[in-house]
Amino acid sequence: MEKHYWKMVRDTEDRVLRSLQIQVLEEDSPRYGGFYEDNGIVQAKFSIYRVASMTAAYCNSDTRYYQSEKVLKRILLGLDYIRRVQHENGLFDYVTCNFYSAPDTAFCVKKLLPVCQYLRGRRDGEGLAQGEREIFDRLEEIVRKGAEGLLEGGFHTPNHRWAIASVLMTCAKLFEDRAMEEAAGLYLREGIDCNEDGEFAERSAGNYNRINNDAMIMLSRATGDPAYERHAIRNLWMMLTYWEPDGSVFTANSTRFDKDRLIYPKDYYLEYLEMGMKYQIPEFLQMCNTLFEIVDQKHITSPDFLIWFMLYPGFRGLEAEGGYVRPDFHRYYRESGIARAQQGRFTYTVMKGRSNFFYLHNGTMKVEMKVAGSFCEHRAFRGETMEQLPSGAYHLAQTMRGWYYLPFAEKPETSDWWKMDNASREKKLGPDMQIDVWVREAEDGVDIQVKTSGVEGAPWRIELAFSGVDFLTNEYMDLPLTGSEVLVVKQGYTEVSNGRDAMILGPCFGEHHFTEGKEDSEAKTPGAATLYLTAYTPFDRTIEIRNKRSVFERQ
Repeated sequence: MEKHYWKMVRDTEDRVLRSLQIQVLEEDSPRYGGFYEDNGIVQAKFSIYRVASMTAAYCNSDTRYYQSEKVLKRILLGLDYIRRVQHENGLFDYVTCNFYSAPDTAFCVKKLLPVCQYLRGRRDGEGLAQGEREIFDRLEEIVRKGAEGLLEGGFHTPNHRWAIASVLMTCAKLFEDRAMEEAAGLYLREGIDCNEDGEFAERSAGNYNRINNDAMIMLSRATGDPAYERHAIRNLWMMLTYWEPDGSVFTANSTRFDKDRLIYPKDYYLEYLEMGMKYQIPEFLQMCNTLFEIVDQKHITSPDFLIWFMLYPGFRGLEAEGGYVRPDFHRYYRESGIARAQQGRFTYTVMKGRSNFFYLHNGTMKVEMKVAGSFCEHRAFRGETMEQLPSGAYHLAQTMRGWYYLPFAEKPETSDWWKMDNASREKKLGPDMQIDVWVREAEDGVDIQVKTSGVEGAPWRIELAFSGVDFLTNEYMDLPLTGSEVLVVKQGYTEVSNGRDAMILGPCFGEHHFTEGKEDSEAKTPGAATLYLTAYTPFDRTIEIRNKRSVFERQ
């Protein structure tokens, strides 16, 4: 991966230059030697990431900072700051959230480990130059102290367990420490939360899937047990279906901070490279090329993995032909409750348990759909069940239960509503509202049938939120869009476009203008132009969505 290597070299040089600009150099500051984040915060984790990149550049003869005295001085200042803010028990704070934090310490140590391993290998081989030895001595002290701090444990989220366990197991091998190995085993005996689909519990394709993959691969390296990296391989296969036509990752089903964020999958690079190389999986190696194509197309920096190419020189010598060209596919991940499909230039997604249950992305535009209104405590349809029919269509269903409290049979002990045991009250049940949705693939698009029953006269709506569009046209209007519009379209077909792509949807309908629902109704999708198709229940409507550009391409 020679071209990738040189791109990383240049981008690492840029990171070093930026680090030199944002380092705290006021000697009387308690944060002397640390690095300012964009928000002005100075803390250990960000500083560790900066120092790691700077050390890779300092030790690499292909960079312009190789054995630079200025860079060495700044690295040592950074390491001194990091050691000062490391608690005596070895743990670091993540000052905007967690204190004496084992998981954040694990992420800090994880970033330093390949640097420490590289320098240790050099020390035991050809030897270290004076500057490298100074870095190594400080670095190894921080890593060892951090690993000792992890023995105290403590975590918040599922992925934290694997971050802690993988760092402990790696450090157990590095420092020949039995206590670290035993502590890692306490987490591992809970079993890995990766299902048959290859999905981890947090369903975080934008971030934590790769964090978990890293941990699984680290565990395999440290223990020699390939069972751990098989979880990562399953996830990497799944992730081949999780990127969109614009190169971004589909994140709408995430349970973490990356939900609905625009994230590109560049940080999966090392996982695809290592697993593709070890198990001779050509699709994974081709994906490495594709990830760098995305980096070039989007004008973003390459992943910060130069030190790994230094630690494992074989990565540099490996080459793969071409990028990964994803064929049309249909994947129904039953356990995860999500279906992903690609037809030509567009992808679509169907999700169980989500109010935004449908997404379609054609490269420059995205539409997401929900069925919304008010019924008792419900504000939007969320499929309780999801199945794939023999025809290939997807059926989602939800029964919304109506109910009312009844008076207590016996006089309550208090008249204070908030102190009453209201959960024990008997209820008057009914009526129930049934909503069924069918998503059927059609040529150049999909048909979505929505059927409501059980309740008469409720004003409900189908919401179509469009992102990346700037014009709407139908037989009644030609309207420029800014991304904040709310429109009820009463009939006919409507086209939305952006100068490059277009989608056509319909037939439209508008029986009422009740679009907002109650005050606690779900919020409109930020930055989207929203079309409402409105009707009174019961109704049975089918909306056709077509990707117009594919029509042009056939002509």
